[in-house]
Amino acid sequence: MNDYDSYLKFAQEIAIQAGKIMLNYFNKKDISSYKGDKTIVTLADTEINSYLIKRVKETYPTHSVDGEEEQFGESKYVWVCDPVDGTAMYARHIPVAVFSLALVIDGISTIGVIYDPFTNNLYSAIKGAGAYQNGEKISVNNYDLEDMRSVSHYDMWPGAEYNIFPLIQELGKKTYFIGLGSIIRACLSVASGEFILAIFPGTKHKNCDIAAVKVIVEEAGGKVTDIFGNEQRYDKSINGAIISNGKVHDEVINAIKKYLIKK
Repeated sequence: MNDYDSYLKFAQEIAIQAGKIMLNYFNKKDISSYKGDKTIVTLADTEINSYLIKRVKETYPTHSVDGEEEQFGESKYVWVCDPVDGTAMYARHIPVAVFSLALVIDGISTIGVIYDPFTNNLYSAIKGAGAYQNGEKISVNNYDLEDMRSVSHYDMWPGAEYNIFPLIQELGKKTYFIGLGSIIRACLSVASGEFILAIFPGTKHKNCDIAAVKVIVEEAGGKVTDIFGNEQRYDKSINGAIISNGKVHDEVINAIKKYLIKK
């Protein structure tokens, strides 16, 4: 077993345990609170993040962890984690949340694992080796924006770096937009061919949302860039993200440049 295979196996083990923690708290009351930035956090978030740090310290002590709730160490090998993406939905007992973990090496997403404990679907990818759902290879679709089958996702919240509403109004004339409640879960739908596009205006510490998505979607044949179509690192804050089947990517980026200003 080479290093990448070992890293993937480790990430998958973490994901399964994280899923158990998510399910354990899911139907319980009073599991959430609000952070200083008014975003919600649950007991599952903090317990999973702490568990990851413990396991990384034991198994890869020279690696570091960049979790949404807690960080550890400094290294070119960074385990980037969103313990519960879709926390607002999860805290309200709506089952769309997922666990996400990536190994980012020198800024490049190299291993990605995302687990949906509610459907028991485990998504994984090693850079250069394809993307898989429960061991079966997955791929993006080849729909155009105006294809009647096209479905797209957007995330938006007060205080986001970019106001994407004018963009959604324009692209919404071509594709059907929904807000799923979890950007990562929506990106899995791009990777497996149900959606064509996801637009994400997140920046500060939002690498935790996109790091695993980057390798999984691209290994499924799609494309992931910053919100202006550029490559970016995933071991630090990002400049938004466009996640697509690849076919619509340039058209979306061209539309973005009409409405958004680079920062």
